[in-house]
Amino acid sequence: MKAITLRQTLMATLISGASLMAVLPTTALAYDVNSTAALNVDAKGVAVQGYDVVAYHTAGAPTKGSADFMAKHEGATYHFSSAANRDMFTANPAKYVPAFGGFCAMGVALEKKLDGDPTAWKLVDGKLHLNVNKDVQKKWLEDVPGNVKNAQMTWPKIKAKAPKDL
Repeated sequence: MKAITLRQTLMATLISGASLMAVLPTTALAYDVNSTAALNVDAKGVAVQGYDVVAYHTAGAPTKGSADFMAKHEGATYHFSSAANRDMFTANPAKYVPAFGGFCAMGVALEKKLDGDPTAWKLVDGKLHLNVNKDVQKKWLEDVPGNVKNAQMTWPKIKAKAPKDL
């Protein structure tokens, strides 16, 4: 019974977060509810809303990237804050790409593909995890190992599905 209650609480949190996302300007979102891609990219193919995925590891903070420093990897374009960060990425992209294609890690744990907010992040075992918003991130942080494990088990089943179909 406790697991059902926790799942219901988490789903309510995600739904409220998704409701908030619905009222934000669509230009702020990378999220496409019709896409069956395993990567969360905007209409131009840019991942992580243009944030520098290397900077999470080196600066320890979300840092907006620039189209002046970009690299493509597995169908996505990544922006970086410097040529050095771009070069670090191209030398080892698997180290820097976000978990679950940049979708919300908690959403994936609950069998949903929600947009990832670049400012709601955490490195777990050297891997970047994003959440849909900071309220959802608070719940996710309550059991990071359990949520990561659930998301890892769920991801193969949902990664090729459109968010609207989940």
